[in-house]
Parts: sequence; C-alpha cells; structure tokens
Amino acid sequence: MAEEAEKEITTFEDFKLNKQLLNAIDEAGYQKPTPIQLQAIPLIMAGHDLLGIAQTGTGKTAAFLLPLLMKVKYAQGHNPRALIIAPTRELVMQIEENITLLAKYTDLRHTAIYGGLGPKTQIETIKNGIDILVATPKRLLELYLKGDLILKELKTLILDEADKMMDMGFMPQIRKLLEVIPRKRQNLLFSATMPDKVVELSEEFLEFPTRVEVTPQATPVDTVSQTLYQVPNLRTKIELLEHLIQDTETFKRVIIFTRSKKNAESVSRFLEHRNYGEVRAIHGNKGQNTRINSMEAFKGGEVRFLVATDVAARGIDVSMVSHVINFDVPLIYEDYVHRIGRTGRAEQLGAAITFANDIELYHIRKIEKLIRMQLNKVPMPAEVKVFETPFEEQQEMAMELDRQKRRDDPDFKGAFHEKKSRHKSNFEKGKKTGDPKKSGWQKTKKKGSRKK
Repeated sequence: MAEEAEKEITTFEDFKLNKQLLNAIDEAGYQKPTPIQLQAIPLIMAGHDLLGIAQTGTGKTAAFLLPLLMKVKYAQGHNPRALIIAPTRELVMQIEENITLLAKYTDLRHTAIYGGLGPKTQIETIKNGIDILVATPKRLLELYLKGDLILKELKTLILDEADKMMDMGFMPQIRKLLEVIPRKRQNLLFSATMPDKVVELSEEFLEFPTRVEVTPQATPVDTVSQTLYQVPNLRTKIELLEHLIQDTETFKRVIIFTRSKKNAESVSRFLEHRNYGEVRAIHGNKGQNTRINSMEAFKGGEVRFLVATDVAARGIDVSMVSHVINFDVPLIYEDYVHRIGRTGRAEQLGAAITFANDIELYHIRKIEKLIRMQLNKVPMPAEVKVFETPFEEQQEMAMELDRQKRRDDPDFKGAFHEKKSRHKSNFEKGKKTGDPKKSGWQKTKKKGSRKK
C-alpha cells in the first residue's frame, strides 16, 4: 500500500499542500518533486522524526521547509515555534531566502540570526515576534543565555548539514540546546554523510526516526562529470587554470575552491590582473557584508569567478554554475562532495575539475574510496607549459605527506621526524609571497643577513 501511495505522488499538488504554498512553488519555477522531497515530505507531514541522508543540491531544503510551513501555517503568538540550525552564516542566509520564497503568500514571521553582525537588529526582530527562526549554534546560544530569546514554545527542531556541524565542533552547543528546549517536539536531522559523530548525535537527538537516504553516503550527484589533472606545482596549476578558462562559452560561471585563504587571494588577484571576467573571493578573513555582496553578485550573473575556501562551501546555492574547479584538494574528504555539489544542481548538468600535485594524489585515493568511484584522469593539455617544482615547494609537499602519514600511523617515521626538526629551514616557518605566475616561493634568508 505504501508503495502504491508513493507512486501516486508525482506533483506538489499530490502532497495536499495549501494554495499559498502551491502558488509560491509555481512562481519559484519548481517543476516536480525531487527524490528526497518525494520521500521526506509525507513522513514529516505525518509527524515522524526523520534522519535524512541527502547531498547538497538534491532539494532537501524544500523537503523540510514545505511540510514545516504547512505545520506552522500562520502567524501566532510571540516566540518561535520552529527552529532550524545550520553550521555557517551562508547556509543560514540561504535557508532564510528559501523561506522568504516559499512563505511569500503567508503571514508567517521569520528571521535569521548569525555572527559577524551586531546582534541589536536581530534582537529587535525577535522581540517583535517570530514563528520560524534560522540560526547558527553560537549566535543562538549567545542570545538565549542573555535572555533575548525564549524557546519554550518550540514544536519543531531541524538540524541541517549535521556532519559539517560536527566537523566545526558544535556538539557542545547542540547538547546545551537540547537541555533547555521542550522535550515534546518533532525532530529532523539532515546530513550529506554519516560519520560516527553524526550517528552519535542522531541517537541523542531523534526518537524512533524514519531514515530516508536518496543516494549512497558521500556519492556525488550523477549530473556532475568529474575530471582529474595531475599537476606538479602551484605555478603549473595557474597555467592550467588560465588555459581552461579561456573557453568562455564552456566556463561561464565558475567556483574555484582553494585550501587556504592565501591561495584564494593569489588566484583571485591573478584572474583580476588577466581580465578574464569579474572575480570575487570569499573566505574567513572577508567581512560579512563583503561576503554577502560577493554572493549576490555571483548569483546575479555579474561575476564570472567566485574563489572560495571550504568555510563557504556549503552556503553557496546558485543555479547554473557551469564548473567547480578544485584548485587544491580538500583535506577533509567529505568536503570534496560538498564542493562539487555546487554544480549540477536541480538536475542541471555540471562539471567538477580537480588539480592534484603528487602529494595531493594521496588524498585523491582516499576521496575515491569514500565516493566509491574513480575520478576520470585526463592528460595535461599540450598547450600548458609544465614548470619544474621549486626546491622549497618540494620540501613543503614532502613534509605535508609526512604529516598525513603520521596521522594515519602514529609510529610512522618520515624524512622529517623529530631528529631533524631542529634543522627546519626558514621557508617552513615563514610565509610564502609573490605572484604565483612568477618565481613561486620566497627565498630563504641567509644567516647573518640582518643589519647590525
């Protein structure tokens, strides 16, 4: 019977949503429910606790928002009746934008609270009365402990991107929250992957949950092609990037992920100097307003390149991203899935291209094991000049491999174990500088070169 009922649901009307939501869905251009929506919405509307394993870009935000908006229905009372917690400011803002879109024809009051901005305006909005609150864990607890937020009327609690929440160390805040909110409530937990910490959290947080899994854990969406280039060093990576993006018809809207803020700045400066199109960089050192403005410009199509670190990887919800380029391979392997999930969204075709040096291939093997597939390795284009790797960069790569192997095996003794640690050269301690297109790395200072 359940299978028959599931087959009958082919449109949003079949969920028996109210007219206000159906009008908003129609205006938003949603054609048909995605697999996660088909499975999750009836269960959530029936009041079940839910554990949803769904990658970014599968439509999971609407999967929990549509039944939530049906449940909360209209403005009532003063304090929030539903709370959605997400790990980053960008993701909180994205969820809030989706609520604004879908609750367009209702009188529901909602707001988002997050760090990076002063809390005064956020507190005023809360005091005026809200029905749905979207928050990052730190700002939520901060306002609650100051007495600016009353949570005793909560009926629904949703944790989104739970795996990222655990990676960022938010377990203590979540536990504190669970101690103070009403026990009688509906709980929904969504995660792209299911590491042990998320399993532990789900056991504490959910009561007899129904598990919904639309794809195997950590499997990239089928609409994304994945390509790997073996690139020996930073300067050659820049050369390859330049070669690829000259195809303006194919590389229309591109997100470039780097592992560090420094590389993000280097890549964005290079693109700016070469005038290949508008470029913005977002990372932890950028102010909140700068990040918001950069995201809006990219969404609006005014910006061709968005260069980002993983801090923003899950908060980017932009349709029609043609390519994701992993300039650096992520060291948290699940982040690979989240990065490439920025393209191929809403059943559109997308492409993910990864640059990996010899040391990063070690991490690629781990990523391939996680996603249970091999990346399509392609040869370096003949037009791209391959540069020799500077000695300092070779040394740094070797040390990075040693560090990684030591994490995997504490007894591992590499080329840079403790006996040699007192001989560390200045390049290891100092910062790398300069245009990556030029010489590469800053030279080590000679002993005694300081003026007396």
